[in-house]
Amino acid sequence: MMESQPLQAPTATAPPPGSAEPAGAPPAVTPGKEFTRTCKGLVVVLIGGYVLLQLLPSSLNYLAIIPSKTIPYVWTVFTAGYIEQVLPGAIGSSLGLLFCGKDIEPAWGRKEFLKFIILINSICGILAFCFAIGLYYVTGKESFLVTPLSGFHGCLAGFLVALKQLLPNLELPMCFFWKIKAKWMPFFVVCFSSIMAFIVPDSINFLPTLVSGMYVSWLYLRYFQRNPLTGLKGDPSDDFSFPSLFPAAMRPVTDPVANLFDRMLCARSRPLEVALPISDPTKASRRRERGERVLEERLAADNAGDTEASPRGHGHGTAED
Repeated sequence: MMESQPLQAPTATAPPPGSAEPAGAPPAVTPGKEFTRTCKGLVVVLIGGYVLLQLLPSSLNYLAIIPSKTIPYVWTVFTAGYIEQVLPGAIGSSLGLLFCGKDIEPAWGRKEFLKFIILINSICGILAFCFAIGLYYVTGKESFLVTPLSGFHGCLAGFLVALKQLLPNLELPMCFFWKIKAKWMPFFVVCFSSIMAFIVPDSINFLPTLVSGMYVSWLYLRYFQRNPLTGLKGDPSDDFSFPSLFPAAMRPVTDPVANLFDRMLCARSRPLEVALPISDPTKASRRRERGERVLEERLAADNAGDTEASPRGHGHGTAED
């Protein structure tokens, strides 16, 4: 049973003097040093799920997503994200959870960290079911209906997006002496998984969950997550825009997608002071001039009213004397 743990104050560092940080953007954070109790408890859940499948193989029908059985067993779209079917998957997910969680949970707090995991796993489960049904209707292969779908990899993909937001320059070890910065990790994982889907056909089952995990987590962090320090929703900074997930050469493709989501979601999530930027300096100058004239007229009217009120008050006072 997991021990109760009070909410942790976000570990943040103040921005350097004179730096202009966008409203709503999360402050800089420092990498965590220890594995958190929450992550250790979730590792017990992942390992326990794998052990349960080894002891009771039939439990897979009630815990993993099997598209042909999902309609009566609806809860599987919520439980599948915590069930690893093979030992390498259980070990890899546990290590990924521990090392990513020690950097993310101190910045967000335990409550937000658990909320993120539950949200991403649930939405990934729903999307995996829909994708499998779609592939069945397109290809006619019944294997898409009977293949069990489960695993924590969708949430791990979401963690990579969170690390890009919180610690973009953090170097993550890949193999031997090769390291890659956290801000490029989501793009690298998508490319690697896409290549593996062609080399190992069975691995295509993981690709939709990985992609949906990254995309849903970016949508949540970009537009809906409430910053625990500022109280604002979302992260409107350019460093966390949708095109920033890809190399600059792909901007002609990614910019239209980013603009579409800005129009749909930005007005409800960004604070008013940054929601309506003015790009034309001429229009901005005219608006300032009109504002100054209106302000001067109001001040002049107020001064005139005060001037008229003073003699009247003085006259009344003399009559009373």
